[in-house]
Amino acid sequence: MTTNAVRESATAAVTGGGAGPGRSRARARRRTRSVIFHVFSVAVLVVILYPALWMLMSSFKPSNQIVGSVNLIPRHGSFDNYAHALQGIGGVSFWTFLANSLGLAVLSVVGVTLSCSVTAYAFSRIRFPGRGVFFACMIATLLLPFHIVVIPQYIMFNQLGMINTWWPLLLGKFLGADAFFVFLMVQFMRGLPSELDEAARMDGAGHARIFWSVILPLMRPALVTSAIFAFIWSWNDFFGPLLYLKTPTSYTMPLALRLYVDQTSSSDYGAQMAMAILAILPVVLFFLAFQRHLVRGVATQGLKG
Repeated sequence: MTTNAVRESATAAVTGGGAGPGRSRARARRRTRSVIFHVFSVAVLVVILYPALWMLMSSFKPSNQIVGSVNLIPRHGSFDNYAHALQGIGGVSFWTFLANSLGLAVLSVVGVTLSCSVTAYAFSRIRFPGRGVFFACMIATLLLPFHIVVIPQYIMFNQLGMINTWWPLLLGKFLGADAFFVFLMVQFMRGLPSELDEAARMDGAGHARIFWSVILPLMRPALVTSAIFAFIWSWNDFFGPLLYLKTPTSYTMPLALRLYVDQTSSSDYGAQMAMAILAILPVVLFFLAFQRHLVRGVATQGLKG
């Protein structure tokens, strides 16, 4: 046994001695590639996060030190800008702008999750004449630029007397007109086993009962994903409220930010930066609260088959 051990040790030494320099060079190359990759990633991260960091630092500066200043860190930071932002502008309180944005975002989430889920169930589970044609027409609307339909929509809502109300911003949400969310939910429903519907139908359940008791509980990842996108898109929407909301008391947060910049008089950039930070916080908190559901929804989509 001693002789065999000596032979194995000698063989390992010879083999290791020959492969040692090659392995060292391979490790060095991997280490170099890893360092280059991480340096590049940090550089990209700095470029992406710099505007947000600049906005955060500017919210603590006086207005005359924001535009044209090369210093990122404020010399004498204060919370005066946040105090001015919370007081509101144009005689309208900050909390009014916040309530308007929050109301529109929440109602958009409710409308999208309800109407688009029902529409997706019809396209994925119910066979009716022209289903493929209607679905193709709905998908084709994703290719239609929004600016083409702005004028006809505005004329229609103006004739209906809905200008300066929330109806133009919410009506499409409750009518399943968002093709993106319908398509997302249709794709998710097509991954659910059809045997579930057949079993429920054998027990005497109709489409309403199947949708409410069988399909809807299994759609939580798709519903949460749609809710997150609907909330963020509604919260950040500027063009829609700019078209249909005319009085400052009905303005949302993006429109309120515009009020701080006046080309005919002095502009309060400090308060604008502070209000921008306050406007971002609800979106960040909403995403952090539901991000695990979003990741789970993506993971569930990847487990089909």
